[in-house]
Amino acid sequence: MKFVAALLGLLSAFAACAAQDPAQVKLVVEDFLRIQTRGLPGKASIEVRSIDPNNQLAPCVALEAALASGARAWGRTTVQVRCHADPGWQIYVQAQVRVQGSYLVATRSLSQGQVLGAQDVMLQSGDLTDLPATLLTDPQQAIGRSLAMPAAAGRPLRSDLLRQTPVVQQGQNVKVISRGAGFQVANEGQALNSASEGQVVRVRLNNGQMLSGIAKSAGIVEVSY
Repeated sequence: MKFVAALLGLLSAFAACAAQDPAQVKLVVEDFLRIQTRGLPGKASIEVRSIDPNNQLAPCVALEAALASGARAWGRTTVQVRCHADPGWQIYVQAQVRVQGSYLVATRSLSQGQVLGAQDVMLQSGDLTDLPATLLTDPQQAIGRSLAMPAAAGRPLRSDLLRQTPVVQQGQNVKVISRGAGFQVANEGQALNSASEGQVVRVRLNNGQMLSGIAKSAGIVEVSY
């Protein structure tokens, strides 16, 4: 009887110490954010905050990640992780998404109303998540357009500094073209934000999937893999 009691005590202690493996949660969040950042104009790096190894969550084999309400896969963000197996639980995990890429800056002081030429702009590298969302990433987005306000030398150029018309409007039905090595797939969805040509636009596909791509002319969004 003493042996049985001791064994039961060990099993009870083991059950009390059982916790969700933080590495599994981290991997689910990383994989989710990696998918969400495909097609962005730069190289994305993802850092997931550590999860308490002494958590009180029951080990789960059915984990699912989603962006928390109001969050996006850009800069500091929050990901909701749910366990769909009984008894079920959910936690919120903090993460940092950085996107290293090129953006446009003025090569010299530019005046309001000036029409930009190739000599007026240049590309500079940096973390795009530290800069405004309306940042321009391709010289062709600026060349031939006029400034709505002055711009100092070295100043990042944004779409709101230029007079231009968005090629994708929020709520618009768009065609999404996904391209990769040896394949091309076309889908349809709805734009979740307005964007000028070359800017990042979020799209909800007709099957409910969310993704980011680059706005092109005539309501087309391109995603590169």
